[in-house]
Amino acid sequence: MTVHFVGGGPGAADLITLRAAALLGQADVVLYPGTYLDAAVLAHCRDGVRLVDTQDLDLDRITAVLAEAHASGAEVVRLCSGDPSLYSAVAEQTARLDAAGVPWALVPGVPAYAAAAAVVGRELTVPGLAQTVVLTRTQARSTAMPEGESLATYAATGATLVLHLAITRAAELAAELAEHYGADCPVAVVYRASQPEQQVLRGTLATIGEQVAAAGLRQAAVILVGPALDPAAVDESYLYDAARDRGLKRLDGRPEAELSRCPRGPSVPSRPGPSGRPGSAGTPR
Repeated sequence: MTVHFVGGGPGAADLITLRAAALLGQADVVLYPGTYLDAAVLAHCRDGVRLVDTQDLDLDRITAVLAEAHASGAEVVRLCSGDPSLYSAVAEQTARLDAAGVPWALVPGVPAYAAAAAVVGRELTVPGLAQTVVLTRTQARSTAMPEGESLATYAATGATLVLHLAITRAAELAAELAEHYGADCPVAVVYRASQPEQQVLRGTLATIGEQVAAAGLRQAAVILVGPALDPAAVDESYLYDAARDRGLKRLDGRPEAELSRCPRGPSVPSRPGPSGRPGSAGTPR
């Protein structure tokens, strides 16, 4: 048996991966972060599963539950909000499991920042404006930030910033960032992206602090900052430029044009979107 740390996505029941849904359906014990996930995600679990909400448990207790369940022969899933690679405490938990001789594996999920960008309908890497995205957080009632990882350092690059765990300091951070991006730089705050309680605030670094305070947001929100959020003009990407030489060969020697004749894998039925219409993938630039 292997303990699976599974990305639970941004919270919506239909924004988890097929692998995540399959593992939840097989699990005997599921630990989940009740603060961040919509309860509907747990509908993927089978009847009779043992559910453990970890929002009031410390790290040692969480790891003990994982180890005890594994020792009993149970299939165990530890749901993480978003993707396990970001702010999931996976490093600490897996270190304890390694010490206890418990095998584990990671399953990626849809990160909250990606869901937030989808909600506001924006690409975070717009040609000519921003080609870098910085995923970071700030220190409030949390672990100290490493030396050198200052918000000012990242802001000076002009990259699109994604701030996690920072909503309680929105006004203070906006004032700091305005020194680098300008007070009129667009900002979006997305609370519980993709969940029924979802709330979106759009403004600038000059206004967003008051908007957050008026909305009473205190947790489970992502802050997006940068000119890519409201581009007045968009440069064209070279990748799809009509003047680009498309006679280049792929690594396997075939012309790029042959891609259209490649056999397709099995089709996956699309799920209905919020409007009831089948969802569709966006067209890349």
